[in-house]
Amino acid sequence: MPNPTAAMLVIGDEILSGRTRDANTHHLARELTRTGIDLAEVRVVHDDEAAIVAAVRALSGAFDMLFTSGGIGPTHDDITAEAVARAFDTPIGIRDDARAILAAHYEARGQDLNEARLRMARIPDGATLIDNPVSAAPGFILRNVHVMAGVPSIFEAMLASVLPTLTGGAPLLSQTWEVQRGEGDIAGPLSELAARYPDLSVGSYPFIRDGCHGAQIVIRGQDGARLAAAMAELAGMFEA
Repeated sequence: MPNPTAAMLVIGDEILSGRTRDANTHHLARELTRTGIDLAEVRVVHDDEAAIVAAVRALSGAFDMLFTSGGIGPTHDDITAEAVARAFDTPIGIRDDARAILAAHYEARGQDLNEARLRMARIPDGATLIDNPVSAAPGFILRNVHVMAGVPSIFEAMLASVLPTLTGGAPLLSQTWEVQRGEGDIAGPLSELAARYPDLSVGSYPFIRDGCHGAQIVIRGQDGARLAAAMAELAGMFEA
């Protein structure tokens, strides 16, 4: 039975402008791989409601689950919550449980729950809150869409609370073999190896080290025995 599939939607002008480096996709991919969920597509869109709505509709419909990062803070350009609600034609407003979480958090710090901070309590009707142990402001799950913060430490904490609720499949296994030859020399044998193991993924990742060309060959799959057999063939091919 194939693994569940997932997509990632990264939201933010700061990513597209190069001001901020996206770390959340890397973290999500690694955690989903361990869980047995195949991350199949990643998109990055700017802070535009129509663009977010279109991406949410497309990705949530094409994959078993969608994860978003960014755009759920207190400022005017944090529009992800409204966009996700609009994508599903769902009403959105200040929700009492989210308001209570924020009120307790800011009261403990001697700060006011002002109008800007209260924006982080906007939750679409029917959504389930995602815990935020770092800064309290919750994310949420609406249908198959998991809406989380863009700050990496908060995204990672939210994802940690979500992962135990997800049903995964077989974790993806991988092994690596390094070859001190250029890709032009190894492309033929690698193609033949990949054809003999259609159930595995065979990838070549070139490098230049001390002026010499080489490649790391990475074989991935869910069947440990098949992976071991392919790696043994790979080693034999290039040792010879």
